[in-house]
Amino acid sequence: MNELCQIIKNMVVPNFINMETAINTYDRNADCCGAPAWRFVYHALHSADKWFFNPFHFDEPVFHQNGMDNPDNICSVVLSDEQLLEYLSKIRKKTFDYLDTLTDDMLYEKPQNCPYTRLELILRQFRHLSFHTGMLNGQTAEHTGKFPIYVSEDSIFPEDGSLFGRYMAKKK
Repeated sequence: MNELCQIIKNMVVPNFINMETAINTYDRNADCCGAPAWRFVYHALHSADKWFFNPFHFDEPVFHQNGMDNPDNICSVVLSDEQLLEYLSKIRKKTFDYLDTLTDDMLYEKPQNCPYTRLELILRQFRHLSFHTGMLNGQTAEHTGKFPIYVSEDSIFPEDGSLFGRYMAKKK
């Protein structure tokens, strides 16, 4: 039985929905610590693509430029939100396919040439994706006066079907 792997898979779903919502609601060109916000989206996605599995056995995406995953680095590549959403979709599929290959016992093992267990890698990406999603959503709330819907166990979709459902926080 893979009870822990199934729990992880169920908990990954909201992480990806929340990031997708953040991409669909943020101001991609808003300044965020000296870089456009879309660079932090790419940073978070690239990290999930690399560190969820095994960062020491990883092939960069075709559009990646050396150092592009660090928003502090200058790069000539500019990704559209459509490209970022497509990358997110690929990572989501890759993640679910990967989780389907694991057993609970494998969570305690370290992938080849990696100093971290699979469980550590997964938990690190839960934290990292949640951090950057919250950062982007905070920026959206600051600029729009509304907080994007955030998927949790209590509520999966806003009642009105919008990305700014009943969880709006209007500026006073």
